[in-house]
Amino acid sequence: MMPKVEMSKKQSDAAGQKGCVAVIFAGGTGQRMNTRTLPKQFLELHGKPILIYTLEAFERHPQIDGIVVVMLESWIAHTWQLADKYRITKLRKVVPGGESGQQSIFNGLSAAREIFSDDSIVLIHDGVRPLIDEDTITGNIESVRAHGTAITVTPATETITIKEEGGAVGDIIDRSRCELARAPQSFYLGDILAAHKKAQEIEGGSDRFIDSASMMQYFGHKLYSVQGRPENIKITTPGDFYIFRAMVDAMESSQIFGLS
Repeated sequence: MMPKVEMSKKQSDAAGQKGCVAVIFAGGTGQRMNTRTLPKQFLELHGKPILIYTLEAFERHPQIDGIVVVMLESWIAHTWQLADKYRITKLRKVVPGGESGQQSIFNGLSAAREIFSDDSIVLIHDGVRPLIDEDTITGNIESVRAHGTAITVTPATETITIKEEGGAVGDIIDRSRCELARAPQSFYLGDILAAHKKAQEIEGGSDRFIDSASMMQYFGHKLYSVQGRPENIKITTPGDFYIFRAMVDAMESSQIFGLS
């Protein structure tokens, strides 16, 4: 069985190595999923937890050298057990989250920095985005190498309006110029850690930023987009889970009948 929190000697000796590391944020409690016993990342589809679907995508990618998971502290041991069961061999650390989403991501980035160097590429991803595909991961890595940043996006397919007081509809935005920011969001590890440390020194701290992209942009980094697939959804509500199930079943059927 894998160690629970500590690095093995091999991992410790590799501290400071250059590579590509995925930091997976999986600290949610699933309140919008109406789950009373399990956090949403551990809900199962065909006997496999959502989190494992996510980890397997990064485990399979040939350019990913390590994975760090940020998890509810009481579920860390269970996460290691699942990683052992499903042979997630690239998992290096599972660390507890902080009091907010951004503080939890900082914990994960800090843990990654104990293993990987500042010039490594980090892909920040949601544990409940299990339909991430190889091309999107590759595109993120290539964009960081070329530009220093990578924000996964998909085209907006609905009309977007600006909400005003009293229920009035404000400006209607040109949909062709809109994209939806998703995950992964990827950077050089040293750059995003430096941004977090700067954010901790300003009013509101890191919690004033909704995601890593907005934080990096605030501190002067130009953001570059990577086109992702529409099915790379975040499993937040029961409806999302049903969509996830339908997509997995459709992909499995297409493989069975030789359509993919």
